Amino acid sequence: MAVIDFRSDTVAMPSPEMRQAMVTSPLGDDVFGDDPTANRLMEVAADRMGKEAATFVPSGTMGNLIGIAVNAQRGEELIADADSHTFYYETAGAAAVCGVQIRPIPTDAGVMSGRQIVDAVRPRDDPHQPISAAVTFENTHNRHGGIVWPLDDLRAASDAARAQGLRVHLDGARIFNAAVALGVPAAEIAACADTVTFCLSKGLACPVGSIFCGSQEDIEEAKRWRKRLGGGMRQVGVLAAAGLIALDRMVDRLAEDHANASTSTRCRPNSSPMNAPSAACSPHRLGRGRCALSPITGSNPPTCSRRCRSARRS
Repeated sequence: MAVIDFRSDTVAMPSPEMRQAMVTSPLGDDVFGDDPTANRLMEVAADRMGKEAATFVPSGTMGNLIGIAVNAQRGEELIADADSHTFYYETAGAAAVCGVQIRPIPTDAGVMSGRQIVDAVRPRDDPHQPISAAVTFENTHNRHGGIVWPLDDLRAASDAARAQGLRVHLDGARIFNAAVALGVPAAEIAACADTVTFCLSKGLACPVGSIFCGSQEDIEEAKRWRKRLGGGMRQVGVLAAAGLIALDRMVDRLAEDHANASTSTRCRPNSSPMNAPSAACSPHRLGRGRCALSPITGSNPPTCSRRCRSARRS
């Protein structure tokens, strides 16, 4: 009996097409800017985010750390949701590496309001307090069940931040899940931020990697920080090849993931072979594509989804 692992979309495996591309794609030295496959991925990624440029980083955590370094100076402050991945799961990198203090703000389900941002900004004429330099948003939101920000709320929060002179970074690890759930291009979401990080190694099924996007100036600084953090890699086209296939083939399949996740959460206890718990699942909480915390048995996700639908009818 096969096991379907619902712990996280990070357990997704690269497709046969990805594996083949990783073997056959042309390579070069990415630190020198000579890897044609990596360069092509950066062009495609920047275009998908509506940004001028992009750079490959080994992980989303590094991408977010670079986002802090690019948008705030040592001794300044970053405003973030109190349950954000940046504050909760990134080992105090903002302080340890960038010398930036995080001001955690409790929010309603991870959605920060413009008023909360305005209230969190420090008075610049008070020498006792740090300068508020930037704010980070997370969409979809990990610790709030994969909730997707309503686009109007994200725009309002971004406008409020920019009106206060803050730079905006978007932790868009699963931005394509948000885009699919909202029915908009990812660039519409990314337009609310100066810089954005998104992951290739989650629902898009790549083995490794994230992309950091922003202006040309931001990316030049990001590459310096990437090198400083040990993230400059050589023949990175081996990984970028999978990323190109992910952006070309896998994004549209996220709707299928959402549908399967929604169906699985509606199974009644003991009413299906999965023994899945009963759960209410809002359409705006499907961004993460993960609706259970432990592996379950079944032949494959579509089969389990069909069994769930069948159990609901019985």
